[in-house]
Amino acid sequence: MTSATSTQTDPHDVFMAAYLAGSPAPLPAVRSGAKLRVPNDALALGGLVLTPAGPLRGWLTIEAGRITRISSRKPTGVRVLVTDGVILPGLVDLHGHPEFNVFAAWEPPRTFVNRYSWRASDAYGALIREPQNKLLTSLPAGTELRYAEIRALVSGTTAIQGASGRTGGAGESLVRNVDGTIFGEHHARTLIDLPADLTSRGGETLTSILDGIQAGDVDAFYVHLAEGQRSNQRSIDEFDRLVAMHALTPATVMIHGSALTRAQLGDAADAGAKLVWSPQSNLRLYGETTRASDAIDVGLPMGLGADWLPSGSTSLLAELKVARRELANQGRPIKAADLVRMVTSGAAQIAGLGDKLGSLEIDRPADVLVLDRCDPDPYESVCSSNPSDVELVFIGGDLAYGRADWVRELAPGATAEQLEPVLAWGRPMLLDTSFQGQPDADGAPRLAQLRAALTSTYPPVGPIWA
Repeated sequence: MTSATSTQTDPHDVFMAAYLAGSPAPLPAVRSGAKLRVPNDALALGGLVLTPAGPLRGWLTIEAGRITRISSRKPTGVRVLVTDGVILPGLVDLHGHPEFNVFAAWEPPRTFVNRYSWRASDAYGALIREPQNKLLTSLPAGTELRYAEIRALVSGTTAIQGASGRTGGAGESLVRNVDGTIFGEHHARTLIDLPADLTSRGGETLTSILDGIQAGDVDAFYVHLAEGQRSNQRSIDEFDRLVAMHALTPATVMIHGSALTRAQLGDAADAGAKLVWSPQSNLRLYGETTRASDAIDVGLPMGLGADWLPSGSTSLLAELKVARRELANQGRPIKAADLVRMVTSGAAQIAGLGDKLGSLEIDRPADVLVLDRCDPDPYESVCSSNPSDVELVFIGGDLAYGRADWVRELAPGATAEQLEPVLAWGRPMLLDTSFQGQPDADGAPRLAQLRAALTSTYPPVGPIWA
């Protein structure tokens, strides 16, 4: 195994060794659970690698689930694949409701003043809430989550937020859940609705979360906040209520914040809090979205989330495009490299996982995405990509999804029981869903089994390859 401190003459290797000299160590185990690893051998991917130092035309080596070398020289003694694509960290989606991503997109009948108004509507009840209740009571726990994780996976997302503890369980997931069990630990918490105060419904849960933050046991606290139109007083007042309950902390990650004023965004930045922006869902439900330009101006760390499929984007790659257009509309054009950071290294930092995810560095878990080249500039290429441009996805070194010809080349010994053939936007791909977070589980379902179970209960399930 080549380490960061091995003797190298490659300039990029020298940079990476210096970059890592002060990084904390050791990292926890990459993936825990029963999994048929694909592939077993070390391999190297050739292409345009997006490193912390910038793009490098070279090679990224993966061995035993970790990145072991990044170099401009072709390595020897390992299986190699020339991709000629953009090689970047797996995408981190910081806001979603995966269990609802089994539904097709919802067409809101009108704009709403806040999140409480659409949740009380008859249309929402009939089209989303009632079918969801039926699925929850009819299918084994985790069926919807697994389907949604596959939807995320084939779009290049390797870590998500928002999976329900009811379906996610205590084990690791096929796609990493940043507010669930991850790297064998659980350091994040999520609150859907902010309570009226600490003595009302939800107050006890919030108190427990705040105690965990104080004790250092919780380093990311996701809370839906100020989600509504800017003129809606109920949404505006939520920020002051958060402050009054001493819940605006460096661990606080505000989801949406579409009604927040510039001053409130500045106060959040001063407190060390963070923001997750889901412009597509906001625009479809409320006709307006967060003052993201103000958030950038005041220095508030901001990541992106595709939200849920009923009103959000079909993928995080699609959300990138909406965010870019909206920032331009707000008079704050953003560079492609900065936009990519919002779904990679910046998102990982917001999640409290910046030492493990979001960046291609030596001895990091190999959560790696390879995209087809869509533009000469690699960052512009990422921003122009869509799920049909996803060519390979690794999670912890496990080759979970990829082009059929490349997967067979990288893992010639893989069996048909491991790899499920799928046709993705006209391209033959292979999918491996065999990862299980619980070593004693009976077996992980394949996509065909999940689809059959879902459609037998609710025929109009939203398609993955849409």
